[in-house]
Amino acid sequence: MTRSVLLSTMLLQMKQSFVRPMYRFCLIVSPILNTILLYEMFRNSGSANFASYVILGSGLMSLWSCICFSSAGDIHRERYSGTLALIFAAPAGFPVIILGKILGNTLLSMASLLMSMGTALVVYRAPMRLASPAYFCIALVGMIGSFVVISSVIACLLTLSRRTTLYMNCIEIPFILLCGISFPIEVLPAWLQYVSRCLAPTWAVELLRMAVQGVTDSAGFWRNFGIMSALTMGLALRSTWLYQVIDRAVRRKATLEVC
Repeated sequence: MTRSVLLSTMLLQMKQSFVRPMYRFCLIVSPILNTILLYEMFRNSGSANFASYVILGSGLMSLWSCICFSSAGDIHRERYSGTLALIFAAPAGFPVIILGKILGNTLLSMASLLMSMGTALVVYRAPMRLASPAYFCIALVGMIGSFVVISSVIACLLTLSRRTTLYMNCIEIPFILLCGISFPIEVLPAWLQYVSRCLAPTWAVELLRMAVQGVTDSAGFWRNFGIMSALTMGLALRSTWLYQVIDRAVRRKATLEVC
């Protein structure tokens, strides 16, 4: 039953997300604009990681925007549609339904990476070459897992909030900056770098760049993958605990409705 609910929720979420104009903008237009922006920023930098920061960075920026404005925004939409309480009390379980929504959004949002690569190829004749395709696939799976888990935590936290739209807009850019999606985290202040290293997506982005440039240190790749996996698992456990806390609070206060 859980698997069928998860799959049906994913498919329904993909259809509902794609019909929203804002989501289509984030999925199609945003990666094109991000690619042009980052290309102009990096074109005279002389950076050896030019392709990974421009093409991969622009795609990941758009990917996070899609996830942020859909997964987090779903709580807002369900509340104002009057269905949040019904989903929370559904026999299938609130975590399963929310996980299905997040997975659907994440998988559909992967198209933003293709849009970035297509833009770089058509506009700048700069195709993205994967030096280590097998490592890239492994890093991509890890990145999806880290994004899904952090989206689940955000969705849980926003369940009790009436300011979903405000928080949703506030977390997009800081996350992009902290995780080194648009530029290396080494340019951040030292104390912020410690914060960045505590976020699993930071390591996922690093793994993807290692795979794009070519993995010459397998031990270093797997060490970073292990750190990312540990952080993701730790956050997943906190998410489970957080849901239990929120579940008790919701049942005690009954405050899931609009008012």
